[in-house]
Amino acid sequence: MPLLLAVALAASPTLAQMKWERRVLIVAAPSEQDTLLAEQRRILVSWKANSDDRDLTIVEVIGDRVRGAGDTAASIRRKYRLPSPFTAILIGKDGGEKLRSAKPFPAAVLEQTIDAMPMRRAGQR
Repeated sequence: MPLLLAVALAASPTLAQMKWERRVLIVAAPSEQDTLLAEQRRILVSWKANSDDRDLTIVEVIGDRVRGAGDTAASIRRKYRLPSPFTAILIGKDGGEKLRSAKPFPAAVLEQTIDAMPMRRAGQR
């Protein structure tokens, strides 16, 4: 493995390393040109301050590339049973799947779901 690639992979924590620390939104799409991927990105850009406040990490799995985590695309697709079309999955800090959709999540749905999570409520006290 080239040294540069090894350093890049080491820089991003794996999904397993994020457990108990971060909530994760996995956004999977077959290609960068996917219209649903573009829509989810637009929603997340306008919601960035709220996602940061909620300890949310965005992990994109596009084709065979991963952005936001040190895992391989194949391992994420296998673990979360990701089909090739667009899929978005919200993972709680406990590592459990909380929401799954074949369409982009509206910001309000992400916010309501995260705010109802026990660890989020405990952190707000």
